[in-house]
Amino acid sequence: MKKQFRSTFLALGIAAAVIIIDQFSKTLALGFLTPLEPVSVLGDLLRFTLAFNDRAAFSLGGSNTWIFTLTSTIAALALIYFVPRFRTKGWLVMGGCALGGVVGNLIDRITRAPGFPNGQVIDFIQIPFNFPIFNIADMAISLTAVVVVIRVIRGDRIGGGSK
Repeated sequence: MKKQFRSTFLALGIAAAVIIIDQFSKTLALGFLTPLEPVSVLGDLLRFTLAFNDRAAFSLGGSNTWIFTLTSTIAALALIYFVPRFRTKGWLVMGGCALGGVVGNLIDRITRAPGFPNGQVIDFIQIPFNFPIFNIADMAISLTAVVVVIRVIRGDRIGGGSK
């Protein structure tokens, strides 16, 4: 039982860290950036551009924010249920990152204008190649998804259980 508690604590701690970093960075973006006016950080390689997103991660999907609110809620609840059952630290870390990313954007959808359940997600990170503007939560979700796909292709079982 102690091991499961430590595992759950690890995953929830990582989720909390992602949420705090995500929400703090969004607060800074709101305080220091003007909407859709890019600020160069590393030349053309990295710019901060404040945008309000009513779509899914990286501006994908239509403007049906309430559907993304519902989907995010279900995803967060599923992660809260399954992540404590993961058996390896690697999977616990990935589960925590995914949970933190999902909840980070869900907070925006619940609390930001125009209001629940249609709140817009704060995005501000912009890279070249005509890539959509994104945020820390989007990075956590996307990087976790990429690593999960790579691990599954390599034969790992989700959660780290034996085959």
